[in-house]
Amino acid sequence: MPFEVVAIGHVESPLTDPQSAPKQGDEGSPDAWLVFEPRIWDGLRDIEEGDQVIVLTWLDQARRDVLRVHPRDDLTTPEQGVFSTRSADRPNPIGLHQVEVVSIGRRIKVRNLEAVDGTPILDVKPVLRTDPDR
Repeated sequence: MPFEVVAIGHVESPLTDPQSAPKQGDEGSPDAWLVFEPRIWDGLRDIEEGDQVIVLTWLDQARRDVLRVHPRDDLTTPEQGVFSTRSADRPNPIGLHQVEVVSIGRRIKVRNLEAVDGTPILDVKPVLRTDPDR
């Protein structure tokens, strides 16, 4: 069953090498920018500074033929199936990143994003709050 996924933007980041990038966003990632196609700007209008959002990316530099990995690339740990890890290398390398919105303009500055420069953005979703009053 074929289907199409179209990028809605890309990441601008000082990170350029996936091998030297942090494994998770809260492990020393620099601030980065989410740059969106003008056709989707209206869909971003209710995102505000301070919001927590989930950014879905296509990890275009990842390997797609990997099914088993050493978690965190630590060869002293036993291999695990990729679907029980956060490895970028997997059959469909979709990145899942919870980030904090720092500032908003025609692009969105975020904190805690470990994706490298040029990574395609597939979607943005709000983090669901557990506060019943919201």
